[in-house]
Amino acid sequence: MSHKRIPKRKAAIAAGGVAALGAAAILLPNANASQDGAPDASAAPRTLKSADASDLAAQLSNLLGDAFAGSYYDAGKQQLVVNVVPGDDNNVIIQAKKAGAAVREVDNSIAELEAGAKTLKRKATIPGTAWAVDPRTNKILVTADSTVTGAKWNRLESTVRGLGSGMATLKKSAGTFKTFVSGGDAIFGGGARCSLGFNVTASDGSPAFLTAGHCGVAAQQWSDSQNGQPIATVDQAVFPGNGDFALVKYDDPNTQAPSEVNVGGGQTVQIAQAADATVGQQVFRMGSTTGLHDGQVLGLDATVNYPEGTVTGLIQTDVCAEPGDSGGSLFTQDGLAVGLTSGGSGDCTSGGETFFQPVTTALQATGATLGAGGDQAGGGQDQGAGQEQGAGQDQGAGQEQGAGQDQGAGQEQGAGQEQGGEQAGGGDAGAGAGDQAGAGDGSDTGDGMGAGGHAGAGGAEEGNSGLTETH
Repeated sequence: MSHKRIPKRKAAIAAGGVAALGAAAILLPNANASQDGAPDASAAPRTLKSADASDLAAQLSNLLGDAFAGSYYDAGKQQLVVNVVPGDDNNVIIQAKKAGAAVREVDNSIAELEAGAKTLKRKATIPGTAWAVDPRTNKILVTADSTVTGAKWNRLESTVRGLGSGMATLKKSAGTFKTFVSGGDAIFGGGARCSLGFNVTASDGSPAFLTAGHCGVAAQQWSDSQNGQPIATVDQAVFPGNGDFALVKYDDPNTQAPSEVNVGGGQTVQIAQAADATVGQQVFRMGSTTGLHDGQVLGLDATVNYPEGTVTGLIQTDVCAEPGDSGGSLFTQDGLAVGLTSGGSGDCTSGGETFFQPVTTALQATGATLGAGGDQAGGGQDQGAGQEQGAGQDQGAGQEQGAGQDQGAGQEQGAGQEQGGEQAGGGDAGAGAGDQAGAGDGSDTGDGMGAGGHAGAGGAEEGNSGLTETH
């Protein structure tokens, strides 16, 4: 009997309330709208939608070489802004403008910023810290959560200062960095609750889904109902290390796995392909705890030092999240799959920082494709500097969302990876990615944020514990 990844639950947007409805109002009427203009090749900068801006940025990175110092998307003007360190060669500015970008001269090169990040890794890898290059300021944005105090704070501050004036900024977060458990379409395994991110096709042709890696290392088998029979088995999982993602194969090879995100109220957004994030891009996150929320991409290739270990290559955003949202989907209004919720700090009342695993990286690492075998990383036709990027670059067959949400926060994972905490349904549990489950330390269970749930059928209801249950 085939299993279709649509949960039996009420179609309601959960505790994100007004903000979630606001995000839905932005998203749904324009889900299929194109932002492409038809600019004159001689006029710069061009009007672009964010996906095309990401492609153009990649092309200019190759074209400009060492002069390229990062880029970001100005959503208000719908323009790609490219940072350049021109030196004695003013031709790079001419080339970037001819390609349709707005050009800004800056002081810090990519090589200098990357060297600064390596220094931070060497001298300040402290649990509760994170950093990513912010092209809007042409600096490294360093963030420390509330656990970084005393000697740890002094060490971090000294390291940032040592990078030199104008190289980095340091800010304090009121929350704590941890992983998020529970999710949009909830999945349950080993006492942990997570969410599906996107449905995919594994390299052997079998149906599968992507979720957070800290979910994948917490349990081998997953069910779509609490205490239910397993429906899927972990095939690959990475956490901590070079990412936070897992590929989970459905046990029934006839499983139907639609390529869409359920944003509540019976509404879905079709997922066309995977795409790399762009700083400044508007993104949407769907989660079982907080429903639909939107925000902006703040940084790329972020490093986060969770209690369980360091995770690299993440996307940093200001999209809020709460426990039960882990592993869920991060996507754009025009149907691009961007990320899987990893962890962060804060909540949907006070805000905070959140981090996501890039979908394109997860697809490349696992060999999976979106939906029925579309392109792994959307967008990518190569275009010359002066070439226009049309709206119609090839897009892979749709992505599916899968469930996969995170595991309980506040726990620390020791060698034996204890999963403490409440069982899903009443709250998130398990070894959350950002919390370590130390031997005998099961405190602060369910404290982690679950960021983006998979789009399943409908929203979610909130359990008595403040986390959500899926019925």
